[in-house]
Amino acid sequence: MPVVLVAEELSPAGLEVLSGDFELRHVDGADRSALLPALADVDAVIVRSATKIDAEALAAAGQLKVVARAGIGLDNVDVAAATQRGVMVVNAPTSNIVSAAEHAIALLLAVARRVPAANQSLRGGEWKRSKYTGVELVEKTLGVVGLGRIGVLVAQRLAGFGMKVLAFDPYVSVARAAQLGVTLVDLDELLRRSDAITIHLPKTPETLGLIGADELARTKRGVIIVNAARGGLVDESALADAVSSGQVGGAGIDVFVTEPTTSSPLFGLDNVVVTPHLGASTQEAQDKAGLAVARSVRLALQGEFVPDAVNVQAGGVVAEDVRPGLPLAEKLGQLFTGLAGGVAASITVDVRGEIAAHDVSVLQLAALKGVFSDVVEEQVTYVNAPLLAKERGVDVALETAEESGDYRNLVTLRGVLADGTPVSVSGTLIGSRQVEKITAIDGFEVDIRPENHLAFFRYSDRPGIVGAVGALLGEASINIASAQVSRLQVGGEALMSLSLDDAVAPDILADIAKIIGASYARAVSIRAD
Repeated sequence: MPVVLVAEELSPAGLEVLSGDFELRHVDGADRSALLPALADVDAVIVRSATKIDAEALAAAGQLKVVARAGIGLDNVDVAAATQRGVMVVNAPTSNIVSAAEHAIALLLAVARRVPAANQSLRGGEWKRSKYTGVELVEKTLGVVGLGRIGVLVAQRLAGFGMKVLAFDPYVSVARAAQLGVTLVDLDELLRRSDAITIHLPKTPETLGLIGADELARTKRGVIIVNAARGGLVDESALADAVSSGQVGGAGIDVFVTEPTTSSPLFGLDNVVVTPHLGASTQEAQDKAGLAVARSVRLALQGEFVPDAVNVQAGGVVAEDVRPGLPLAEKLGQLFTGLAGGVAASITVDVRGEIAAHDVSVLQLAALKGVFSDVVEEQVTYVNAPLLAKERGVDVALETAEESGDYRNLVTLRGVLADGTPVSVSGTLIGSRQVEKITAIDGFEVDIRPENHLAFFRYSDRPGIVGAVGALLGEASINIASAQVSRLQVGGEALMSLSLDDAVAPDILADIAKIIGASYARAVSIRAD
């Protein structure tokens, strides 16, 4: 009978899913001296946030097949080390979306009605009604930055308060927004028109510091800012200055750049409500998480496909020849989104070569997972990626052919943007080491690795451009790891592809594009789970 080690508290419903077919053992996962020997002969371990499953713990678990985190974050699990050892990692990516949305709304209401400060004052023996006069939400304008699942829940609930809802999300179609009763605008308009702004984005190089001093200066005076998504999306120091000056009327903050933290320039301001990352801290969210991971553990130990696996390539049922292509397909999806810069009306995943003889539908899931990984706040998995595409009105198709011209196997993502612009990226695995290569972008042949930081420029082919771009990046202290230029004909349009040591800030990218007269400039950061 397979052994499941429960290292932290799990809901009764979760334990019930596992009882009968598995031997359940319990240990205090925070006690390292007890955890390591307890891992020796178990098939799965279930943790929350207090148990650290690192390389040492994995080495102590000789027959471990699954690590399950009953929650969303995976900071306490070394996913790379688990993948290297062939251990599947699963979590519960959608368990807290309602709780997170409700907490954002709670922060907004607390700030709008000055509840915490008034509570503290009254408990201190003061009765000062006029000092804590608040504002109503009805007929005010709400700005939602990021219209993923949590953003949608917040928009729907606050529309019930009589608020007019604006949203900024370049990856949501106008039709989808209209279905939700939300008006899509650009970020600048949202900042100018909103009485309250709530942020629901993933943390990426592009979104880090998205709301800084310049953006806050463009907001309506007295605006309320809420961030219950990720620390760093709002510049804490800039926000503190804006609150102190009265430009921002108040803020509700649940997440911070450094966590845990007991020090922030925001903590001394009366009209700022802060909480210690409580977005997922409800009994219901914890119960949902426990039930979800218990089901995933059961599927994994029974050899079935696990939709919520973070590193699904470590699991079974996917054909051995297909499995190495999963990380590549996901990176192609990330690259596609970065190049598109907006919502696609349609996406086709085209798989050619020997692997097309197998069931490659999982490659389509991996590609969609990559497409949406930097688009929505919640974690994207193999089970919710198709739902995210459907919610955004994206038509998705899979095409296969066992013949492939220049490569043994080739995966291509082709799409059309809402304005009719085509986007395509292709990639393959080279040699016995299965080295990932990008082979084509929008019809231009390339030969680059899907590294962390990439930049692309399209321009009229002429001398001096490569040197000019290199000089401009050098001035910004950004080192070029590799560069290549592709062109369809001499003097025609050219594509410059750069692999860089650091991400290119949007303002630097725009400056380079302007100086060289590029018709197209994109910076893309590729992440590997």
